[in-house]
Amino acid sequence: MKALIIGAAGFVGGHLTNELVSAGWDVCGTKLPTEPARLDVPVYGLDILDTAAVRNLLGKIKPDCIFHLAAQSSVPVSWKQPALTVDVNIKGVVNLLEAVRDTEDPPRILLVGSGDEYGYIQPGEIPINEDTQLRPGNVYACSKAAQGMMGQIYARAYGLEVVIARAFNHIGTGQTDAFVVPGFCKQIAAIEASGSNGVIKVGNLDAKRDFTDVRDIVKAYRLLIEKGKSSEIYNVGSGKSVAVKEILDKLLVLSDRKITIEQDPARMRPSDTPVIEADISKVTYCTGWKQEISLETTLADVLNEWRTKR
Repeated sequence: MKALIIGAAGFVGGHLTNELVSAGWDVCGTKLPTEPARLDVPVYGLDILDTAAVRNLLGKIKPDCIFHLAAQSSVPVSWKQPALTVDVNIKGVVNLLEAVRDTEDPPRILLVGSGDEYGYIQPGEIPINEDTQLRPGNVYACSKAAQGMMGQIYARAYGLEVVIARAFNHIGTGQTDAFVVPGFCKQIAAIEASGSNGVIKVGNLDAKRDFTDVRDIVKAYRLLIEKGKSSEIYNVGSGKSVAVKEILDKLLVLSDRKITIEQDPARMRPSDTPVIEADISKVTYCTGWKQEISLETTLADVLNEWRTKR
């Protein structure tokens, strides 16, 4: 199986590359021309907003399947740069779908959406299944909802094989500190390196999210490309929600420093959904996938990564 990972240089791309190579796949990827290439597979520079470049690359590689990871995936950035978020997440996927539609033997596609698309969840809607009404509460979530709808339209109108994953919060090594867990870990590692006690700056600790190790997530992506049904949406997550405060508490237990928590207004989001928790019965039934790596293992791995950076 020859796979093309669009957005391979990002956090998830490296882990997905490892998963596919370990499974014996022939893998290549793309990155932005300005990004470094740190993968042991062929990597091509690509701006997904360049329509001609997308078409030319597909004609050159002729993949059997495409994992579309390229995205502006930060919620805070989506508030600050909404136009960029819409361009990358919506226009980018239209460019890809149009290019695939024009190929002689269209590859199978996995579009990666987000649990954030469900947005303002009502208490009776937990856990969230794939038929839950979408009420996106931020620009990023809205763009991802539109991306999935585009995928379904092209699947139904043109017969393309498009599978859609709605991935809930995934964490692991290699993630930037713009996200909550590595943000905590970076601060804890800095305090430890200082040799004294310190203060950690936090945003909203009450929000409850569905956290899964990225290595488990990418295994689900592989299985969905292999077994998922075209135009269908699949939640991918742990199936349980954990408060951000609980995440922080687990990390603080791993440190021998006395660390004080201080709320930082700059880290608070304009809007935040109280609870997000996935119903993962559909992906489990379809592919046999299940979470294998514990939250405690993941948190220890991420904290140790940031310790080595000091």
